[in-house]
Amino acid sequence: MTRATQGVARPARRVTRAAESIRQRTDGGARVINALRREADSVGRAARAAWAGPGRERDLIVQSLKAAAAALLAWLVGSVWLGDPMALMASWVALILVQATVYSSLLQAAQQFTAICAGTVLASAALALTGSTLGALTLSIPLLMLLANWSRFGDQGVFGATTALFTLATGAAGAAAVGHRVGQAALGAVIGVAVNALVLPPIHLRDVRENLAALAREAGDLLHTVAADLRDTEWNAQSAAGWSSASARLERRLETLRSARGWSRESLRLTAGPLRVRRAPRPAPPEEEDERWSRVTGHIRALTRTLAVAADEERAPLPPDGPALHAYAGLLDLIGDKCQVESRHLLEAGEGEAGPDDRAEATMLRLRRELQDWLREHAGQGAARATVLGTLLLQAENVWSETVSAGQRG
Repeated sequence: MTRATQGVARPARRVTRAAESIRQRTDGGARVINALRREADSVGRAARAAWAGPGRERDLIVQSLKAAAAALLAWLVGSVWLGDPMALMASWVALILVQATVYSSLLQAAQQFTAICAGTVLASAALALTGSTLGALTLSIPLLMLLANWSRFGDQGVFGATTALFTLATGAAGAAAVGHRVGQAALGAVIGVAVNALVLPPIHLRDVRENLAALAREAGDLLHTVAADLRDTEWNAQSAAGWSSASARLERRLETLRSARGWSRESLRLTAGPLRVRRAPRPAPPEEEDERWSRVTGHIRALTRTLAVAADEERAPLPPDGPALHAYAGLLDLIGDKCQVESRHLLEAGEGEAGPDDRAEATMLRLRRELQDWLREHAGQGAARATVLGTLLLQAENVWSETVSAGQRG
């Protein structure tokens, strides 16, 4: 390359690098804007849901306002009415103890109060022993952080160390200051628990219902997606990967349902009797429904895994012929429709079963006979193709028995 050519190339490279830099900044800015837009949309949906009626979003707003009210009340009682200089401790404790359930508020109140007492006493004793803030910190904080790992403290053990820091930072570590701080912690605990228990106590029954309905709806959506892809004779490993990803999301939804069921049980402790001061949401569906949809999720997972294996060109099993896949897609559509009917029924009226459907049963029997005919024909073409269709048929019948036929059994 000549010197003149190099002179032209350098500016060109600089222009190219500048353009690339501008493009990267533009792409980065677009990603930020898109992320902000998604967050704004999410906030907007939550606000509309809270305004529209009872639900998880409105419950979160109620709990947040209750926590703020408990902190304000604790400050008024501790600072304004009692004139205690340590009133901040009462507000802090009350704010934290407005928990998701009344039982957890009581449990954490005991754990936190014990941790605060330990932190206050150890910090004050360390300051009296060493005579310096640095020495007191060196002596007390490592011990309190080790103590925070004690299982009896739950996740409240760290409050012992933070209380010690506040105690030593203010320099108020005498016997009177210890008494004020412990007294305000007790006051905040009483106010926080009382507000949570007596003002719209949180009851998480609707969380179970909403998660169960979402699980049924998402199962129906996945079955419809698989059915639509099977009608397209070009379905491949990429399509199968999408099904596997969707079935994994079903598994995560199932875990969320189990967590909601645990919160539901805990929220009824201490609130189903004398502390029940408001009408509870509709009772949650029975736990047998969780087990039923857990089985449905497992069968769908196995179904999508079988299809993924059949789509892999390097594996021995072969996918069924096109007409057989069309019949199988019709069966999956039928089951998906039933899943979505159950989802709507859970949210609108009763439990998961929407009653018998004779037309669906008749269609199922027709499609089953058609698929069995195809299975016999595939068996004459080789074991690999027949094995896949037979496995798919068995898995579809398993899902059917847990969804469409449930109404007839009920």
